[in-house]
Amino acid sequence: MRVLFVEDSQHLQKPIVKALKASGYAVDATTEGTEGLWLAQNHDYDVIVLDIMLPGMDGLEILETLRRDSDRTPVLFLTARDTIADRVDGLRRGADDYLVKPFALEELLARVESLSRRRYDQPTSVVALDDLVLDRAGKTVRRGSTALSLAARQFALLEYLMLRQGEVVSRTEIEEHIYDDLVSPMSNVIDSAICALRKQIAPHPDDKPLIHTRRGMGYVMEVRDAS
Repeated sequence: MRVLFVEDSQHLQKPIVKALKASGYAVDATTEGTEGLWLAQNHDYDVIVLDIMLPGMDGLEILETLRRDSDRTPVLFLTARDTIADRVDGLRRGADDYLVKPFALEELLARVESLSRRRYDQPTSVVALDDLVLDRAGKTVRRGSTALSLAARQFALLEYLMLRQGEVVSRTEIEEHIYDDLVSPMSNVIDSAICALRKQIAPHPDDKPLIHTRRGMGYVMEVRDAS
């Protein structure tokens, strides 16, 4: 999952970016509104966390521009304004959620996770495919009765593929949503990551393969008949 975080306070930005990355998110961050809008318009994010009071362009202007361009990415507003009128104004302009400063870091993470579920039409934090079960909130994965131990990036990759199960996911989309840094077009990093993940989620010889390659297109998670 990839998050854009636009917040002009470095004191606030640094620990939140660190916490988001520790939770498995790829994060782009900026302290300036105009750059925040440019990033939002040129990258595909799962959630945008947006301060309202920003230099260059405020959060409400950014949100209005995105919604006018039919960008439906979930947006969480951060603000020191805690009046009902301010919150109603932000929600009416297209915000999906509102968090008033100061706030608990755990609540921010929970709200980001909730908004990313909304984007993929997932009503709960648990995503399943056949006997593979991933809990996004608890950061756990099970295959049948076997608990699987995945590194943070492996978990993020599996999470993204499972949220889009049944759809072909391109290498470019995986790069955009999972990796903080651009992957060279000549690199086999993503292919290697998929190969390693296939082994991780099939701990027993009789486990069904769930990640399939579509040549020239990408990967799809689905259950296929043995025939």
